[in-house]
Parts: sequence; structure tokens; C-alpha cells
Amino acid sequence: MKNLVIFASGTGTNAVNITKHFMQGNQARVVALFCNNPNAAVIEKMQQLNVPVELFDKKTLSSEQHFLATVKSYQPDLIVLAGFLWLIPPYLTEAYNGRIINIHPALLPKYGGKRMYGHHVHEAVLAAHEKEHGITIHFVNEYYDEGKHIVQAKFDLPANADLAFVEQNISALEMHYYPIAIERVLEKLA
Repeated sequence: MKNLVIFASGTGTNAVNITKHFMQGNQARVVALFCNNPNAAVIEKMQQLNVPVELFDKKTLSSEQHFLATVKSYQPDLIVLAGFLWLIPPYLTEAYNGRIINIHPALLPKYGGKRMYGHHVHEAVLAAHEKEHGITIHFVNEYYDEGKHIVQAKFDLPANADLAFVEQNISALEMHYYPIAIERVLEKLA
């Protein structure tokens, strides 16, 4: 069985979905949540699923030896970013090269980069009157949203689309495709 470590900063919708998905089989299990926001709703949700939680701050993340040892203690086969907003430091992308993935709420390379997350992305897409929108699941490197794509999924944007419509459709794509993409990556790691 493969070990997954999830990094998250917010509500935990994707983290919970992934955890529950892998509880149903024997391919993988979520062994820890790493969270940089002590007030994040994801913490309580993951604790209810009996997933250990590691809280950390920028100082801890910059302490390469200590932080890397903490991550390695969970023996992750794959690190999954699920609403994690900080840039992953080079020492971690090197130690887990090809084994860190992220989901981004846009069709990269459009609407990626620092400060492009959540509603900021969707508002930019709507303001540009794009005809389609979607998600990109990609490998993580030392730059925001520039890693090799694993999966992209999209939907048409009607002219009258609003933020609620976009968020609902993005969430549906994330819930469906992220576990599938994780399974694909794990199969290649076997």
C-alpha cells in the first residue's frame, strides 16, 4: 500500500475527498496532513478521519533538515497539494522529484502563478470572457504552476456565467479527477 501525505491550507474539501476515496481500496492511504494554517477547517475534518496533522509555519518550512525529516518520517510515496498556497521549497521538490502533485483551478498555462488561486482565478477568467474553464493537475517543481501536466479537464462557460456557476463546476471536476490522477501517478510509481 502506498502512503499519501496531503498539504492543505483551507477548508479541506479536496483533502477529505481524497482521503475517503482511498479508504475504500487498498492502493493507498493518507498517512498525514501538513497544514500551514492553524485555523484551517481541514484540520478538524482530517482529525475526524483519524489522519495525523502536522502544523508548520514559514520558519519551520525553511528549516530544511528538520522539515524534511518530519515529512520523511511518514514515508510518503506521493505528496498531494490540495489547496496549499505556499511555494514548495527546492529542497523538497528535489527530494520528492516527480512525487509531488498539485491541482490548479484553471487550464494552465493560463491563469497560473503567485496569487492566482480560488476566486482570484475565476474572476480573472470571467473578466476575460473566456469560452471555457477547467482544472489542471500537474507535477510540482520549484515554480508556481509550471510542472508537467498530468490531467486537464474543462467545461464550457456560457456568456451569463457567474462566480457561483464557475465554483460549482470547478469543484465537480476536482472531486472527480483528482483521485483518478493520484491513482495514475501511483500506478507509474509501482
